[in-house]
Amino acid sequence: MQASPTDRTTALPSWTVGAVAVHRIDEIPLPPATGAWLLPDATPEVVRHQDWLHPDFADHDGTLRIDSHSFAFTVDGLRVLVDTGIGNGKERANPAWHDLRTDFLDRLTDAGFPPDSVDLVILTHLHADHVGWNTRQADGEWVPTFPRARYLTSRAEREFWATYDMEPARRQMFLDSVVPVEEAELLDLVDVPVEGVEIAPGLRLLATPGHTPGHVAVELTSHGEAALITGDCVHHPVQFAHPAIGACVDIDPAQSEATRRSLLDSLAGTDTLVLGTHFAPPTAGLVVTHENTYRLAPVPATAHTVPH
Repeated sequence: MQASPTDRTTALPSWTVGAVAVHRIDEIPLPPATGAWLLPDATPEVVRHQDWLHPDFADHDGTLRIDSHSFAFTVDGLRVLVDTGIGNGKERANPAWHDLRTDFLDRLTDAGFPPDSVDLVILTHLHADHVGWNTRQADGEWVPTFPRARYLTSRAEREFWATYDMEPARRQMFLDSVVPVEEAELLDLVDVPVEGVEIAPGLRLLATPGHTPGHVAVELTSHGEAALITGDCVHHPVQFAHPAIGACVDIDPAQSEATRRSLLDSLAGTDTLVLGTHFAPPTAGLVVTHENTYRLAPVPATAHTVPH
């Protein structure tokens, strides 16, 4: 039987951490040129030397694969979304992010997290590709996508941008994706000390500064198992092998490298599942030692499909 044009199925990749299912909510693969722009020191030669990156995280010619996605899970009764991607219909200077029309909210709903059901949105930092679905357009206005949720980011992050001399593109991003949440009194600012802070049982924010001053990673624990969602303290697995490789948009490159090295040191040889916010599928894995640094040993997702 031939499928009708309206038939579709949605793949729902997820990982189990103790009693918690962590779902990857796909938005869009980013263009091949993204890696060379974002991580300029990850040259094709450097990437090709790391055979373990192929074929999942890089093409054989050394082109990095980078995705935009979010993670959703339920912990302590809270329905949580970590980062909100690029968003639809946003005016962006980056052509790959401009005026998207993706089915992100459908995928989120298919995973069991319709927008009205989300309790907590954690923003690892306030960059355009992490806050876009904070808002959606309604009657010509940008309104919170998750009206019942508290949006949470670190106080250091918001205070940094409050005094930053923004270029027009960044100012536009704040106007359409951050300010409406603040005006709705849904944004909570959290002090995140060096040792991290628990925001709910089994859910912690870890200070991982450098990419931005108030950047946080998200640690999830359940029944003796643990996972860590990176945000942008690590953009791509090539940085496991070369922690000195930083992003061209790091606010403090030296601190970003120091944070990355410390984090990888703490994760190496443990059973903590690392979930990369921009890692192409299989997206997750364990940190293991490799050639005096590290590599990511992939842990594939369990995927099931939802018919429509």
